[in-house]
Amino acid sequence: MALDRWESRLEDLFQGRPYDMLDAALSDTVGKFPVDIQPFKDMIEGMRLDLKKSRYKNFDELYLYCYYVAGTVGLMSVPVMGIAPESQATTESVYNAALSLGIANQLTNILRDVGEDARRGRVYLPQDELAQAGLSDEDIFAGKVTDKWRNFMKNQIKRARMFFDEAEKGVTQLSSASRWPVWASLLLYRQILDEIEANDYDSFTKRAYVSKANKITALPLAYARSLIGPSKISSKVL
Repeated sequence: MALDRWESRLEDLFQGRPYDMLDAALSDTVGKFPVDIQPFKDMIEGMRLDLKKSRYKNFDELYLYCYYVAGTVGLMSVPVMGIAPESQATTESVYNAALSLGIANQLTNILRDVGEDARRGRVYLPQDELAQAGLSDEDIFAGKVTDKWRNFMKNQIKRARMFFDEAEKGVTQLSSASRWPVWASLLLYRQILDEIEANDYDSFTKRAYVSKANKITALPLAYARSLIGPSKISSKVL
């Protein structure tokens, strides 16, 4: 019922009828930028999924969930961040890169929070890939790091990194003012995967995180990357 109310309010504010000050802020954004309502509605649908679904048969199902709860954020953000005027990349390619960053971030969340989710009775890992690795829900709930688990996690981390790589192609196409925070987000979130590896893939009892020192170190690197505009690498994106 709460989600239904959110969706009703969402539709109202997109029509210029905000319910409260929070709605008014988003309504103002909608009025200033070419923001589409669909990603917002899809995110609410992702929240509905969490009310009725706690297992995912394969990666196709998991990808759809990741799109609903995180990929949508990328699609919401691009119209506000803006594409650089000098960019020669297609708009579709920039949106696809933003979508990939959302997917990568959510896959990283899932791999980081395996133990926390398991304690809530949830397994956000592809069931068919678990089976192929010789693992089951019972192994997840037992929370033991084994060679089977390590090999499974290596493949999951490899996939998440592939989505981060895809996301990189679009960051350089954003407006100059937007590139630094997006690069910082990408680089910092990707480091969580490094921390999972450093923890010997123990996402059952340890929560991987990026230290404050590493966060501070990453900011200058993100800034340096943000100075590279689309004109220098547009041929790679196309």
